[in-house]
Amino acid sequence: QVQLVESGGGLVQPGGSLRLSCAASGSIFSVDAMGWFRQAPGKQRELVAAISRNSFTNYADSMKGRFTISRDNAKNTVYLQMNSLKPEDTAVYYCTADFLFRNVLGGTGKYWGQGTQVTVSS
Repeated sequence: QVQLVESGGGLVQPGGSLRLSCAASGSIFSVDAMGWFRQAPGKQRELVAAISRNSFTNYADSMKGRFTISRDNAKNTVYLQMNSLKPEDTAVYYCTADFLFRNVLGGTGKYWGQGTQVTVSS
């Protein structure tokens, strides 16, 4: 089993920045790809970004240029740097992980965190 714990969410004003972190523990050898999804009230969960162990990345089109995913393999941690935040970025952000990159990308990752709330409001 792998446990994922997100942190870094909170309230930020429009145009501001936040950095989310997701620390993985447990059977780390079974995890190669990690990623972030988000779910706003009344909407489906959607991909934000995904990253492989060798740092190949994939972003949802609406996040390109504002969000950056990165990882520190030594710390088993993935990060999401979010800049120029907009009210429509308000959502619960979930970390996910799987052995296969395509599973993370497709939202079918085996492991999920509990989520962290990001609220963008003045």
